[in-house]
Amino acid sequence: MKDVTQDTILVHAGRDPRNNHGIVNPPVYHCSTVLFPTLDALEESDRNTLEGVHYGRMGTPTTFAFEEAAAALEGGYRAVNTGSGLAAIAIALSAFTKAGDHVLITDSAYGPTRRFAKETLAPYGVEVEFYDPCIGAGISALLRPNTSVVFLESPGSLTFEVQDVPAIAAAAKKVGATVMIDNTWATPLFFRPFDHGVDLSIHAATKYMVGHADAMLGVITCRDEESWTAVKKTATRFGVCGGPDDLYLGLRGLRTLSVRMRQHQESALALADWLAARPEVTWVLHPARPDFPGHELWKRDFTGSSGLFSIIINQVPRKALAAMLDGMELFGMGYSWGGFESLILPTRPAAVRSATRWTDPGQVLRLHAGLESPDDLIRDLEAGFRRMAAAL
Repeated sequence: MKDVTQDTILVHAGRDPRNNHGIVNPPVYHCSTVLFPTLDALEESDRNTLEGVHYGRMGTPTTFAFEEAAAALEGGYRAVNTGSGLAAIAIALSAFTKAGDHVLITDSAYGPTRRFAKETLAPYGVEVEFYDPCIGAGISALLRPNTSVVFLESPGSLTFEVQDVPAIAAAAKKVGATVMIDNTWATPLFFRPFDHGVDLSIHAATKYMVGHADAMLGVITCRDEESWTAVKKTATRFGVCGGPDDLYLGLRGLRTLSVRMRQHQESALALADWLAARPEVTWVLHPARPDFPGHELWKRDFTGSSGLFSIIINQVPRKALAAMLDGMELFGMGYSWGGFESLILPTRPAAVRSATRWTDPGQVLRLHAGLESPDDLIRDLEAGFRRMAAAL
């Protein structure tokens, strides 16, 4: 599809009604064995197992429909699905690293990304180094001839530092490093990695792409054929693939992604503005707010913001924090985000930093604005602050 907007791509990509009996949505293929009618057909498939329907784990029409839609939305060459967002990160990193390599990962990365790098890559002989997410072009001082990967996450999913992606990517290219980004927060609707020098865009599709808190899924979209082949071969060797029902739920979620993201954005900004005026709140960590340190970079590179942000409140005794959180009626307390429901989660950024120091003494609360009325969400937060004050 040429010369159409992303809203239109979301509706039409990955669908082929003409070759599917006129049915609007692609069917769900549950598959392990694929039968070949002749020896010639079997041998032809064996010669290129990365293409076509060869074995259930390698992909089915359901798989290809989701990957086609994801790649079209991102503007990349092709995509590879995985069973979770963490699996997508692990496959992407594994595809471009080997013993003796040096890898740079932003210090603001998703916690499981850090653990995979430190506890899986490092023991296999990969040197893992974390860098200040605000380093920008200064990353040149950390790059080496053996730096194989520079991994970004912008904004960071706890403290929301916005990275200077074009500057980092340009520096990385000078040493031949592969640049990859966790683009889950913005989705391809609000940030276009390939327009900023990135080679691989990674999503925990579990979150906004699925959008309904009912499936685990990941996807890696690649800039070119060479990177796609490396990722696809690695996923195949690891035996990684999304389940057919989860892939279908990912396709279903993509169809409404744009309308959901607009509401997530609107509600989160309304909450952020209200929270900024609260006496309990010392700082609102939201890139779209003009007072946020990374706002100018966000305004330059992004076209919107999602429903996820953090606040810092004055440090209070645990019983007061529990009084606030335990009584929430609309905000749930749990991991992940990106579904229709609003979430709130206490976090400890200082515990997951090594290249930088998190020194703010306040309590960090991460919020995800779901699809409820923002007025109702504000009332829920207001009642929570009252409970917290009463418990002091």
